[in-house]
Amino acid sequence: MNLKAARFIGLCTLVFLLGSSSALAKPVQKNRQYYEERGEIVWEVPTHDKLIALTFDDGPDPVQTPQILALLQQYQAKGTFFVLGKWAEKFPDLIKQEQREGHEIANHTYAHTYAVRSTRADKYSREMNIAEKSIVGAGAQRPTLFRPPGGYYNDMVIQVAKQQGYTIVLWSWHQDTRDWASPGVSAIVNKVLKNARNGDIVLFHDKVEGKSQTVAALKTILPKLQEQGYRFVTVSELLAVKAREAAKDDNSSMPQHP
Repeated sequence: MNLKAARFIGLCTLVFLLGSSSALAKPVQKNRQYYEERGEIVWEVPTHDKLIALTFDDGPDPVQTPQILALLQQYQAKGTFFVLGKWAEKFPDLIKQEQREGHEIANHTYAHTYAVRSTRADKYSREMNIAEKSIVGAGAQRPTLFRPPGGYYNDMVIQVAKQQGYTIVLWSWHQDTRDWASPGVSAIVNKVLKNARNGDIVLFHDKVEGKSQTVAALKTILPKLQEQGYRFVTVSELLAVKAREAAKDDNSSMPQHP
């Protein structure tokens, strides 16, 4: 074989190998597992302990929120309220009450703005910033958790949240009560009770247009879950427990030296 032929064969082999490797390389699937492994979005926080985080979106509301707060206090439960900045401005006393009673207050944008493909990062960032200022101005600590309205997220939302120091928190897929759609009190109750697991993040709303069924459902859900041994904590408390459990598990797996 002459040198020219050898070079040609070598070139063909290189092209074949490059083509094969690119064919084998699969594009990254940005699914739930991808974002969970990177720590960019939280759906739930599995724990050894029987802990559940109850979350409430879209408030505060002058009628529904006080009723929910009274029930949480009755059952010594803590909740996480993903509030809208516009309502925090209008009802600052409810924000102060949530803070005073040990609940967590989180950012849900100023006016329930959905993230769509055409939404610019600077516009979304302003929406989050204005909401944060409204929440703090109403008397709450600066929030560290963010839930995008509707659970709609993309890389832009994740990047903006990161830049502003927020952790994105959604909810357990099996614990979306859809209370906003008024499915019936029994449907809400059954959804939560039949699917309860350690570390669940349950989605409720403390502002629902029309007649809310959330309060009535909570009157059954809270005592029933307590009877099963569950405690109700904020999302940040849930994350802290998980971190402690992970550290403990890591320490127990290390070799012990005499």
